[in-house]
Amino acid sequence: MGQIWRVIRASAGLLLLASAAGAQGAKPLAKCAVDAVVSGTVCMDKYEASVWRVTDPAVEDASLVKKIQQGKATHEDLLEAAEQLGNGDDYGACTDEGQSCADIFAVSLAGVPPSANTTWFQAQQACKNSRKRLPTSAEWQAAVAGTPDAGADNPPTTCNTASAMTKVSAGSRSACVSFDRAFDMVGNLREWVADWVPRSTTCGDWPNAISATDDQCLAGASSDPIDEPGALLRGGDFSDGTAAGPFAVDGRFSPSDASFEIGFRCVR
Repeated sequence: MGQIWRVIRASAGLLLLASAAGAQGAKPLAKCAVDAVVSGTVCMDKYEASVWRVTDPAVEDASLVKKIQQGKATHEDLLEAAEQLGNGDDYGACTDEGQSCADIFAVSLAGVPPSANTTWFQAQQACKNSRKRLPTSAEWQAAVAGTPDAGADNPPTTCNTASAMTKVSAGSRSACVSFDRAFDMVGNLREWVADWVPRSTTCGDWPNAISATDDQCLAGASSDPIDEPGALLRGGDFSDGTAAGPFAVDGRFSPSDASFEIGFRCVR
């Protein structure tokens, strides 16, 4: 009887060890669609999203939608049957709160200026329609590793943080790339991530041990009950200078806000 109990206890221990190992995360992916890069257990878009309105996604343009959802749509495909959005308040029936957005799609595409002026809700819907989602802040942080922190802005190699004072085409800054080969995660456009926080009101800097200059806008959270929550933005934008960087985080904007320096990327 004692031997049987020892076997049961040993088996239970093995089960506990297996459970603990599984809890540490799934097996890393081997490959992703051509529009994305492997980052741990997810496929992170290579490029900041361009948003496209497809005229008839359910019927006439269903083949284009399928290409978008598979990560295979080319710029030529999109120009034939879709309209790029995000150069102003041009989302039409797709409201700031993400209603009536069935015809907009997020595409990860090199050589195309990424779309700005997108609210968190619109970004979420564009990702969803492309069979993706917004990355969490933790997923974004893992994928940005290796991207140069903002310093001197010397196009076309460094990240777009201070020189042109406007967004540049996705992937055009050749050295602004992470270890995972994701482009423009520092500068160019601030990027929405999935996380919400109490809406912040002031900015500070990260401690010197991490990054002495990257923005850390998570201070002075509003306690006003009528204020919207804050939706996190990561990486900084084209005008932030050294405040942009892999650790730059901003909780001052609500999910229904839009601006010419705000964009996003998706993840599968």
